[in-house]
Amino acid sequence: MNRNHLSVRGLLWAVPFLLMAGCSSPAAGNSDKPPASSQPADSASGGQNQPQNQPQTQPSQTQTPAPPQSESAQKPEAVHMGKVTAVRLADPQKGWTGGNGWIARTDDGGKHWTAQYQGAGLVNQLFALNDREAWATLADKAESKGPFRLIRTEDGGHSWKDAGSVPNAGFLHFVSKTEAYSANAKTTDGGKTWTKLAVPEQLVGDAYFRDGGIGWAVTQSKNEIQVQHTADGGQSWQPVLKRSTAVPATGAQIRSAGKDDAWVELIGDSGMSQTSYSLLHTSDGGKAWLTVIANSTAGAGPAPGIPADQAKGKTNNGSKPGPLYVVSPSVAFMGGDCPACDKPNTLGWTKDGGKTWVNGKEELTGYGPALLAMADAEHGWWLTTDNEQPSVMYTTSDGGKSWTKAYTFDKPEQGM
Repeated sequence: MNRNHLSVRGLLWAVPFLLMAGCSSPAAGNSDKPPASSQPADSASGGQNQPQNQPQTQPSQTQTPAPPQSESAQKPEAVHMGKVTAVRLADPQKGWTGGNGWIARTDDGGKHWTAQYQGAGLVNQLFALNDREAWATLADKAESKGPFRLIRTEDGGHSWKDAGSVPNAGFLHFVSKTEAYSANAKTTDGGKTWTKLAVPEQLVGDAYFRDGGIGWAVTQSKNEIQVQHTADGGQSWQPVLKRSTAVPATGAQIRSAGKDDAWVELIGDSGMSQTSYSLLHTSDGGKAWLTVIANSTAGAGPAPGIPADQAKGKTNNGSKPGPLYVVSPSVAFMGGDCPACDKPNTLGWTKDGGKTWVNGKEELTGYGPALLAMADAEHGWWLTTDNEQPSVMYTTSDGGKSWTKAYTFDKPEQGM
């Protein structure tokens, strides 16, 4: 049990939620998906980096210089695969993981791995259009906000080459070989140069842009949270959701699985190793919204975007949010984290667009950030991390109902 004292706000909320604060009870990553012509493959990139964007009034062109060219890939005899910091799958059997100075690939669902790249830098994100074309961002340190070195492969990882850089720590997603987005930055030349897109004032978290000029953003006024939408690449924004809120949003994460689809995670206050949060969803361009999750907690207070006198939404297990992974307008998975529990990692999902929420029964060890990647509604990878124990990968083929340990990242693997 956590030994920290309740805050004043926590005391006000403790009575109705004391029973929810226990480890075994509910207390409370793009789509993360490439174009329809490619295999589904998305992750929360190993963490929830949520840098605050500065308000912009007009789009501007910025030239981000590419780093010096280096060897496309070092091919060591053996690579020690330590803590995993990023994951991306191309299909249920094929995909990549990366860590501090390495990238490895599996072609049999994680049972065996081939080390493909070894070099300086911490792998911050991985993204794949298919099992041949993938990208990785490399950071100097774990808390870096960018810019990041960008490398890519066109041959399934046999070789990795410098591709330019990424200017920020937003969610990187390519929609073609040359067009990609990261927060409010866009490239049309594969990462060599980036254009900064305009975002609304009072922005919370990162804006999310996709092809066709579509974008979503969360803004916060004194007592109201708004979700705003653009159809012209940020030149103009319109509010499509206004919610009175008992507490302000301290962060936001947005993912999309289609032109009219948006999943918006709102982060609230934190206290007693707990964080309140909510998850909202629209599938019609913002005309109608569902409150998918509303996790209020004893130590952190009410979920953001939920009026104080209402209790809409379902709850996700855990006392803090874990990774969010959107598969389609109907299917999304989200982890739960309980730092005070012996097995902190849990997972829940919806397969009807948020009308219902299912909390899985699996509980996994690991006190570091969990990583999640789903190929479709039934097949996916779930990785746990820890500063003292090896990272472990689990797989599911029944939509998250059961998970099988596939690999423990604690030994060197042969290079290609």
